[in-house]
Amino acid sequence: MNGIGGHDQAEEAESKQDSSDHADDGNEQEVIVIQDTGFTVKIQAPGIEPFDLQVSPQEMVQEIHQVLMDREDTCHRTCFSLQLDGNVLDNFAELKSIEGLQEGSLLKVVEEPYTVREARIHVRHIRDLLKSLDPSDAYNGVDCNSLSFLSVFTDGDLGDSGKRKKKGSELEQIDCTPPEHILPGSKERPLMPLQPQNKDWKPLQCLKVLTMSGWNPPPGNRKMHGDLMYLYVVTVEDRHVSITASTRGYYLNQSTTYTFNPKPANPSFLSHSLVELLIQISPAFKRNFTALQKKRVQRHPFERIATPFQVYSWTAPQMDHTMDCVRAEDAYTSRLGYEEHIPGQTREWNEELQTTRELPRKNLPERLLRERAIFKVHSDFAAAATRGAMAVIDGNVMAINPGEETRMQMFIWNNIFFSLGFDVRDHYRELGGDAAAHAAPTNDLNGVRAYSAVDVEGLYTLGTVVVDYRGYRVTAQSIIPGILEREQEQSVIYGSIDFGKTVVSHPKYLELLEKTSRPLKVQRHAVLNEKDVAVELYSSVECKGIIGNDSRHYILDLLRTFPPDLNFLPVEGEELSVESQKQGYPRQHRHRLACLRQELIEAFVEHRYLLFMKMAALQLMQQKANKDEHSAGKEADETIPGLAQAKELAETLAAEDGSDPKSREVVFNACKAVGSISNNSFDIRFNPDIFSPGVRFPEASAEDIRKQQQLLKDAAAFLVSCQIPSLVNHTALPMDGATLTEALHQRGINVRYLGSVLEFVDKMPAKVQLDHFYRIGITELITRCAKHIFKTYLQGVELSALSAAVSHFLNCFLSSYPDAVAHLPADELVSRKKNRKRRNRVPGAGDNTAWANLTPSELWKSIGTEAHGYYHFTLQCESVDQAVEKYGLQKITLLREISVKAGIQILIKEYNFDSRHKPAFTEEDILNIFPVVKHVNPKASDAFHFFQSGQAKVQQGFLKEGCELINEALNLFNNVYGAMHVEICACLRLLARLNYIMGDHPEALSNQQKAVLMSERVLGIEHPNTIQEYMHLALYCFANGQLSTALKLLYRARYLMLLVCGEDHPEMALLDSNIGLVLHGVMEYDLSLRFLENALSINSKYHGPRSLKVALSHHLVARVYESKAEFRSALQHEKEGYTIYKNQVGEAHEKTKESSEYLKYLTQQAVALQRTMNEIYKNGSNASIVPLKFTAPSMASVLEQLNIINGIIFIPLSQKDLETLKVEVQRRQQLQDSGKSQAQQEGIALAPDDKLPVDD
Repeated sequence: MNGIGGHDQAEEAESKQDSSDHADDGNEQEVIVIQDTGFTVKIQAPGIEPFDLQVSPQEMVQEIHQVLMDREDTCHRTCFSLQLDGNVLDNFAELKSIEGLQEGSLLKVVEEPYTVREARIHVRHIRDLLKSLDPSDAYNGVDCNSLSFLSVFTDGDLGDSGKRKKKGSELEQIDCTPPEHILPGSKERPLMPLQPQNKDWKPLQCLKVLTMSGWNPPPGNRKMHGDLMYLYVVTVEDRHVSITASTRGYYLNQSTTYTFNPKPANPSFLSHSLVELLIQISPAFKRNFTALQKKRVQRHPFERIATPFQVYSWTAPQMDHTMDCVRAEDAYTSRLGYEEHIPGQTREWNEELQTTRELPRKNLPERLLRERAIFKVHSDFAAAATRGAMAVIDGNVMAINPGEETRMQMFIWNNIFFSLGFDVRDHYRELGGDAAAHAAPTNDLNGVRAYSAVDVEGLYTLGTVVVDYRGYRVTAQSIIPGILEREQEQSVIYGSIDFGKTVVSHPKYLELLEKTSRPLKVQRHAVLNEKDVAVELYSSVECKGIIGNDSRHYILDLLRTFPPDLNFLPVEGEELSVESQKQGYPRQHRHRLACLRQELIEAFVEHRYLLFMKMAALQLMQQKANKDEHSAGKEADETIPGLAQAKELAETLAAEDGSDPKSREVVFNACKAVGSISNNSFDIRFNPDIFSPGVRFPEASAEDIRKQQQLLKDAAAFLVSCQIPSLVNHTALPMDGATLTEALHQRGINVRYLGSVLEFVDKMPAKVQLDHFYRIGITELITRCAKHIFKTYLQGVELSALSAAVSHFLNCFLSSYPDAVAHLPADELVSRKKNRKRRNRVPGAGDNTAWANLTPSELWKSIGTEAHGYYHFTLQCESVDQAVEKYGLQKITLLREISVKAGIQILIKEYNFDSRHKPAFTEEDILNIFPVVKHVNPKASDAFHFFQSGQAKVQQGFLKEGCELINEALNLFNNVYGAMHVEICACLRLLARLNYIMGDHPEALSNQQKAVLMSERVLGIEHPNTIQEYMHLALYCFANGQLSTALKLLYRARYLMLLVCGEDHPEMALLDSNIGLVLHGVMEYDLSLRFLENALSINSKYHGPRSLKVALSHHLVARVYESKAEFRSALQHEKEGYTIYKNQVGEAHEKTKESSEYLKYLTQQAVALQRTMNEIYKNGSNASIVPLKFTAPSMASVLEQLNIINGIIFIPLSQKDLETLKVEVQRRQQLQDSGKSQAQQEGIALAPDDKLPVDD
């Protein structure tokens, strides 16, 4: 057991302790030197047999502590030291630095006396053990817990269950019939199956109550007897006991609820651990605690490790609320940082964030250490900022300017500064007031993200988190030392505090920002200050530079890091380019802060670079052609330069060093043509201050400014004329709003263009083939409009009416019930008599009940107005039912999208949206409101490079090298991120795929299982990525002979996909082909046909009736008909397929030949069958019948087809290659186990389509 599970927990707990002093915490043990081998030590703990534990030299002693606190037989101990030959080991020492510690050493676990802190840690640990299988923390979204349901479908761990089942009897046991709602064509979309009942969660009750006693804290005279605190416990047998935690351990005292008597009871059962005490007084505790720990250690470690950032679930069952001492204590001691590790201190967030940036980064181990520290602090900061922002909105934090009206208030909590997204003091009046104030924080966050990614030494940004909660936007920032004591005017030494009226600059800032200007494509420019003096800048004017009291150079207010988007910024007297005007731009936007995305800038520059190369190449060709006139005519035509020549050319130009005047002229012309700022090399940059109101430029630079304006117009035109078409024509398939947004962002298209994208799709000739895209786009547009309205709607609701208001809004949005009436909460606290009086009060007189007047028709009218105003798109629907009818939407999908976007958590049950007699939601159905959090995602740069080179190698066919690189990447990812992260998920999927290709099916299964668990935990149980992972896992299960599990997984994937985007989606064809094939393999022919024929019709719709995918679909259907001996239908389908192959790839192609062979075979079978039938008709019962060969398809043939449809290509490897690879993998495995065995890593993968997720 001490393998993975233990270490993962060790990892997690150790990182928690890293809080304030991680810089000198000796974390180097994380940097794995691959060659370092582990060794084994013996551990002797009181009351159990000594056992062996494998450790690695870089581990810290503390990690052995964590392993022991996680092991089944020692998990109840927290307060102990480890001793070697009577010497106590230092917790933070690395094992290799301890004298005399070697293979076979005996470490003794020695119980130590408790302190108040140790006693608290002990109680918290026991509570965590008791709750270890209880999912309520995941539903409530606390402590980075999240849900995972994979084990429900695989019956526990895949590897083992595969070995338990006997292969032979597998076929008979399978019940393949899916529930009705999963079958093709079913219209019901139930919600309950989203969270199947996990039998492990039937909680084993060990205690009824464990809580702090009311007699705390101990009075002075008892303190001097060693009393640390008192606990109150009710056992399952209903025995009420009072327990003293003393320096020596835990014992029963004689207090009761109302009388205090701290003397030990008789017997007192003094025990060093609370568990040992409870085992003696409660038989039920003993029985259930043991069973619970057995179950706990059997779970896959990935089901219980904390995720780096909190994931919230939008549905939850009704949970019983139980007494929980720790949760109650947390709520009242406002646990700021990790108080239990550093009591009484709040964390200096700014200092932590900046010192981690200053760590050295010269070599790989240093960079790993630095990135790990940065990532850790960021995830802690995001968690603290989220808790603080919620506390601010819930009214639990005192403002620093309590006298001002609420929207102007600012807050400080736990060394984090919080401000609300409203336009206070008319700061943004020129730019769009509150709308601008709402957009500024996210723009600023994008700026922070960009500058932290460039990572220039000596330039600092603030920790920034943007939280949307209960209709308010809160910005949380770390605090620059000394800024609160000074006026802003004095402290800003670079930039402007009034949008450019007064501007200052500073040489040090210019020097630092110059380093960022190339990667961020920012142009150096001069602006005029109030005295008409030109001031040099390397950023937009409102980017401010402040030197903190810690002498660090900070930049803040980065909301204009990227240049303005002229399509949404009408400027008097300026014309946009033709492409933009054709599309109806410029358009009026809510605010004037619309910026282009960094991805667009990159794409535009890349596009210009190709143009530059081509132009230079053409000119050179012409020069060359002019030199040798005679062959000119012929050559010029033939050699329109391709990329290869362009690259070659660039090299020759660089080599010539501009000495040849001819080539210098060529470069000069090309530079001029593409708008480069330099005349002798390609360099495109933008001036972010162009068209900013209030910014004035010196006369001298008028010509430059005109060029820069033109460049911006070109970029805006590039977005509409190149990027939008390329998005729509690209095959990346969004499945829901989040993946659609990601696809837009990857191409640098802002979501405000959604209306234009949909119009573009609508006008396309092949619109039918983009139905799914259009439908997802409309769903996204409607739910975003509803979210905008919901935001302002919530701001007017007081806390006591929150659930009523949210349910009323959802009824107006989704229920067919025409007159949804808000149930103003009958005040539970007002007696009947008074109530009569209250009724006559005028509504709205001081009551915040305006929200109750919303009606469905009004809401949908507002949604239409919002769609027109914000997205410039005309919705043709005035009610939810019209929207469903007109655009083919699903109400359950709309519900999921709005809940996820607005942070609503609803009760999981079946909702009747279509009833016209009663509303779908009641206030009891709204369980919670969660924050929606945006933050920076620090990256593991080295790991990422390894991953990319691994992918490249694999694509070139060098599997072994690719495999090694990807294993290395996995190793480094684990080092930086810990065990759970989206990028590790992508890595594991790729490894699994490569294991599979190389024929190592069990290994593929193990890696893919981790990928699925991780995707469920870090992205969500119904995220499109999770659906894909389920499909891959099903394939590997099938290859491992676990057919029933493969089916269950495919059915789960299909259910999730129906919920997320409905049946009409190109991916559904792939899923249904998979299901159909597996069913064919288990001889469920009729069921199989339903799925395969559905896949055929979806493929025909989305890929056109003549595509190769459709031909393959026809072939799969034909095979099933053959198995059913319905040869006529089989022939019909195979002929269709044959015709497609013949037309698409020609007669000679192997596919066409295969199809033609199969047709011959089918014809023979059909003829034979007919003969037999005739024979029977003629001779009756004594006919001599030749038995016909009806074959169930072999598993191998089914698997072959599965591989084809899932795009898996096998690369033949010699046996020798496989052997050497296996040996290598095993060697790493052992090292891995001995070191940080976080995620085992072996094998390699081939999947051109596996990309790491991009930050949106």
